[in-house]
Amino acid sequence: MRSTTELRDVILAAARAEFAQYGLAGARIDRIARTAQASKERIYAHFRDKETLFREVLAADSTEFFEAISLRRGTVPDFVGDVYDVARGHPEHLRMITWARLEGFALDEPRADGEPVFADTLAAIEAAQATGHVDRVWEPADLIALLLGIGLAWANSPHPDSLTDDPVMIARRRAAAVEAATRIITTH
Repeated sequence: MRSTTELRDVILAAARAEFAQYGLAGARIDRIARTAQASKERIYAHFRDKETLFREVLAADSTEFFEAISLRRGTVPDFVGDVYDVARGHPEHLRMITWARLEGFALDEPRADGEPVFADTLAAIEAAQATGHVDRVWEPADLIALLLGIGLAWANSPHPDSLTDDPVMIARRRAAAVEAATRIITTH
């Protein structure tokens, strides 16, 4: 017999896979229940409705995504490499965020370690600008958006070869993203 916490975790894992695949509108509670080996009634006992379950998964995935790419952990180019790594290693996180945007959800400000991410990331960019490690020509918020775009470029690419398991290709693409970030932030 599973504990309440174990059952909740199994339901969330099944819901993550379902929502990442089909989005909120296309997801089916009966498939989530079957995958989680739980009744629909148990799911509704834990989560009021499908949208509440979607929001729980989205919040968890957003938190995991943004904790993994926190700029506080290193240099600006490393931040872009982390974005690339997380997008490759956990595509379900990016899919959940994308589904939420497509379905018209207002996204909550991402948090890492319980703190708002963008305030810390802006502060890290401003500090790097103050020390001369990042060109002051950039507005910090604009730079963050551009750097995220670089890190997510292959994850969002329509190129037929965008998905690969080739370690050489993966390393080359990651290095290219880090190099692009390095060139963008370099003071002139």
